[in-house]
Amino acid sequence: MEVVIVKDAKAGGELIAGAIADLLARKPDALLGVATGSTPLPIYDALIAKVRGGLDASRARICQLDEYVGLPAGHPESYRATVLRQVVEPLGLPAEQFMGPDGSAEDVQGACEAYDKALAEAGGVDLQILGIGTDGHIGFNEPCSSLASRTRIKTLIEQTRIDNARFFDNDIEQVPHHVITQGIGTILDARHLVLLATGEGKAEAVAQTVEGPVASLVPASALQLHPHATVVVDEAAASKLKLADYFRHAFDNKPSWQGI
Repeated sequence: MEVVIVKDAKAGGELIAGAIADLLARKPDALLGVATGSTPLPIYDALIAKVRGGLDASRARICQLDEYVGLPAGHPESYRATVLRQVVEPLGLPAEQFMGPDGSAEDVQGACEAYDKALAEAGGVDLQILGIGTDGHIGFNEPCSSLASRTRIKTLIEQTRIDNARFFDNDIEQVPHHVITQGIGTILDARHLVLLATGEGKAEAVAQTVEGPVASLVPASALQLHPHATVVVDEAAASKLKLADYFRHAFDNKPSWQGI
């Protein structure tokens, strides 16, 4: 696992957007897995700026990490609507280059299995953007999720619903109890995992992910098992890392051609 400590969220977004641009130069139809929430917005802002500046992302494909269960079609806080609004439409991509699980399906389990199959049939995710919860969750894989899990339905813990209430007029009663999420095993199938964490509130989760044991209690720690995982953190989120100085030294002295 590579840990990159940056000055702030904007710098992290620029770094990751640069990696995506490099990927698209090598593979124009790369499948990019995107996360929602406020943390990855600097990535999308930087990537959109690159497209407006001449980067050709016209053949890129976008896929969702997770989705709420039970929100009506077109609900503005569904993750499908959010990804379309924040990523797909600003990049100028057609709807057929976007894929996600059906959170309004009558057969939710069938929708989970269908999405896992669709990702595989699409050739797999080339680069998956991840955030991290204060409890160490990735996607909606809450603590004690199986590290081998596939796309499935999950029940959200109360803290996650509290954290997400800000997107629902600060009314927790509007936040669904259930979600579809790529499982940890599904996430680990991606060729490159890039986790962005910012703010002091994520510092403990980052430290447990990077320097703690691999354990289902901290789902993000499974990234230690991946051959190409990059954790990008700002100074605040890096504040509890014991090896922060080493991580800075390693990144400052890596070959310029290597990227992240």
